[in-house]
Amino acid sequence: MQTNLADHYKNSHAGNVAEEILGKCVHCGFCTATCPTYQLLGDELDGPRGRIYLIKQVLEGQPATEKTLSHLDRCLTCRSCESTCPSGVEYGKLVEIGRHIVEDQVARPLMQQLERAALKTVLPRNWLFTPLLRTGQALRPLLPKHIASKVPKFQAQTARPSSQHARKMIVLEGCVQPSISPNINAATARVFDRLKIQLIAAPKAGCCGAIRSHLNDLEGGMADAKRNIDAWIPLLDAGAEAIIMTASGCGTTVKEYGYLLSQDAHYAEKAKRISSVTMDLSEVLASQIEALKTLPTQSTTQQTIAYHPPCSLQHGQKIHGKTEQVLAAVGIPVKRCTDSHICCGSAGTYSILQADIGRSLRDQKLQHLHATGATSIVTANIGCIGHLQSGTDTPVQHWIELLDSALA
Repeated sequence: MQTNLADHYKNSHAGNVAEEILGKCVHCGFCTATCPTYQLLGDELDGPRGRIYLIKQVLEGQPATEKTLSHLDRCLTCRSCESTCPSGVEYGKLVEIGRHIVEDQVARPLMQQLERAALKTVLPRNWLFTPLLRTGQALRPLLPKHIASKVPKFQAQTARPSSQHARKMIVLEGCVQPSISPNINAATARVFDRLKIQLIAAPKAGCCGAIRSHLNDLEGGMADAKRNIDAWIPLLDAGAEAIIMTASGCGTTVKEYGYLLSQDAHYAEKAKRISSVTMDLSEVLASQIEALKTLPTQSTTQQTIAYHPPCSLQHGQKIHGKTEQVLAAVGIPVKRCTDSHICCGSAGTYSILQADIGRSLRDQKLQHLHATGATSIVTANIGCIGHLQSGTDTPVQHWIELLDSALA
């Protein structure tokens, strides 16, 4: 695709990145076949190819409109199109550049501004989010059913091992996950403890930066990233082997710190180092398969378990099959549904900001998951867990919790 950038984008970092990405697109349209919003809405401009044209027009100097902003907002950034694209178009990077440019040109309605401001203020800050969540949980029995379903049920903190081991890895506690589902990281610590690996957390690390970055607060997102880098580097210097991500959405972002901070003279090299040692939980445990096989287990044969691989894992991090491999090693077979490559509609804050589309995709996903005969559902990202659980009585949990409970 030939592009003639407007003068004020020429030779800028964003302009150069966008031009290189656009140059790879050959207009084939394969991406539309796996785009959830195109499949749901049937509008070319709500598919990757149409959005690419919109971004190209703006980069070439055509003024953005509310319609442009709306079509970009409706993108889940699931990156399924990247997995489908035969030309290697890095659509995720391009749409973030396009959103930033368009939002600078088009003023949002006041209610949208307030909603986004609230999300990027509250969600990354655990000290704000937790008391609000606890209030909602206390009032849950009094709320209308459609609202109560969006408030996750209270989960008690479970015990973590206190054992010391020579092998140490860093775990990101996260922002909303410790309040919504504290058992995820606790279960991870218990599984790793059985493998003689000690998980350690950096107290000053927090939100990975995805929430604010995806809401067009790039400065806030980069501040989150830099804070985490500063918290993790001393632990790596002290001998920690890797940084483990139990939420695949966070893993996608942290693995891209090197790209996101490539223009920062002080943090570029440190960010590359962080990205290079960041691993999804499934990657680490897949390398420990033989050790896992030696651990005693208890039977899960009475369960039929469906596995939903989050988009951030399969399309963002390009990790396929490792979760299934790990669970199979301890005798837990899982089933995948027919549209396992399609987004469930969670996508960070998308299910809040684009509630109707998010709900339609969720219901579609649950229909296919239920068709497997599942008595329980497992996935690998806190957002997917909450979103799917809001539409079903079938238990939904992180797969590491299932693995932890299967180990006697």
